[in-house]
Amino acid sequence: MTNPFAPPIDLSHLPNYRQADARPRRAVFLGRVSTKDHQNPASSIPRQVVLASERLEEGEEFVAYFWDVESGMLPPDLRGLGPQEMYDALAVPTPRDGGLQDLVDRAEQLGVTHVLAERSDRMARAMLTSLTVEHELERLGAEVVYANEPVGGTKSGQLRSRRYGQVEAEVYRTVLNEMSMGGQIQHAINGWNHGYAPYPYITLIDENAPAREKGRFGADRPKKKLAPHPDSRRFDAARELCRLRREEHLKGPDIVAILKAEPDRYPIEGEWTYNRVEGLVSNPKLTGYQVYNRRASRTGRAGFSRRNPISQWVWSPKVVHKPVVSLEEWMQAQEVTAGLRAGVEGGPLLRIRAAASRLGLTVTAVSSNATHTLYRIGTRQIVLPSPVPDTLVQQVIEDMGSAA
Repeated sequence: MTNPFAPPIDLSHLPNYRQADARPRRAVFLGRVSTKDHQNPASSIPRQVVLASERLEEGEEFVAYFWDVESGMLPPDLRGLGPQEMYDALAVPTPRDGGLQDLVDRAEQLGVTHVLAERSDRMARAMLTSLTVEHELERLGAEVVYANEPVGGTKSGQLRSRRYGQVEAEVYRTVLNEMSMGGQIQHAINGWNHGYAPYPYITLIDENAPAREKGRFGADRPKKKLAPHPDSRRFDAARELCRLRREEHLKGPDIVAILKAEPDRYPIEGEWTYNRVEGLVSNPKLTGYQVYNRRASRTGRAGFSRRNPISQWVWSPKVVHKPVVSLEEWMQAQEVTAGLRAGVEGGPLLRIRAAASRLGLTVTAVSSNATHTLYRIGTRQIVLPSPVPDTLVQQVIEDMGSAA
């Protein structure tokens, strides 16, 4: 900026008239595209480069390019987690030296003096994230410049323009979240499934669901509802493992052992595991209700999601697909699970199974009704009430011992 209060005579020949730059100017590009599906990174990123290049000095070029295909709602440490193969497949003509977090980590090493971006929301839609990154880059000696900000004028005017833009980006982010969450809630209330079908189900397209015509981003994904798996043994297996937890208070490894012992009765791709069993026992969709918002998708650890409290789950107002267990039975299973995790001892049936295991026998539930269950213990069959009274446990154990 030209100094309006210049000296009355020309002093530009004096050695200290201008302060020499201690570092050569080194500018890098910063860009972002929200998704690879609803936007085209191969055209958006080069367009951002052209706009940001307007703030380069004459004859200057970017020394590095940092850009992400990630939501601007994420903090820097969750950005750029996509594999390099994904970025290579996008065929973006602009080279990529990393993402936002890489820029912060390497700015000092590269000697970056200026970070140029099209506008502030290309850095982040959350104002706190933008301010934090800007502060860190400035601490490292790098000035952040947005191409859509006015040139010249007062510093306060420039700052006001920047902060207005960042507030606008964060408000837009909040509106998007509200609209998206509202849409997902309606999706669940109408009985349509999110994600993969649980073990005893498959998903079928709901022919009665309203369908929009093909739009800007192609046809909408069809609405799907859960339906029983063609192999009815899956329904029986899911019902049995829930019963083993609810009535017999068995832990995950014990249930896995029972299911593995009879693969023809309890079929599954691959093999039964602790996580599969616990996931099914805790899955409320087995009650016939559609349930959404059980997990938060972003946790900071790739491949992991955080469980939301039950109070935040969204339930359909009525049963929308065939239930494996009743809602009351599911609730009882969750109570037993909580007790097991708190170290509460198992119930009577757990003691019977332990005694049978010591004798080399297997306890299998053959059939059951509301009050009794028929078990096969070795080659013998026995009917026990549900729940099993403690007074009956010792008698069953002694009978097994005498028969052996």
